[in-house]
Amino acid sequence: MAAIIGFLFFLITAVLRLFVIALIVNAVLSWLVAFDVINYRNRFVASLAATLDRIVSPVLEPLRRIIPPLGGIDVTPIVAIIVIQGIMIYLLPASQAALLSFVPF
Repeated sequence: MAAIIGFLFFLITAVLRLFVIALIVNAVLSWLVAFDVINYRNRFVASLAATLDRIVSPVLEPLRRIIPPLGGIDVTPIVAIIVIQGIMIYLLPASQAALLSFVPF
């Protein structure tokens, strides 16, 4: 049972790491579009931007309602990354240890 709990927390950590990567790529892509380095006329760029937006929007939209843009810069991806890192560093290991304490060996 301990191995199953360990694997479950491994999967949660992996998904959170992939989500952080998606947040970073989405932010960089939006900067490249804003500075006119790339544009949405390219199909690959448009589909990548739409896919990433669908992935990260459920997390960023509630944060955008709370945190206004600072000087025209959206800081919500940074806040989301900090929160996710806090979850991965502090909450997941504590939760795993608490669950493992209930499992009889």
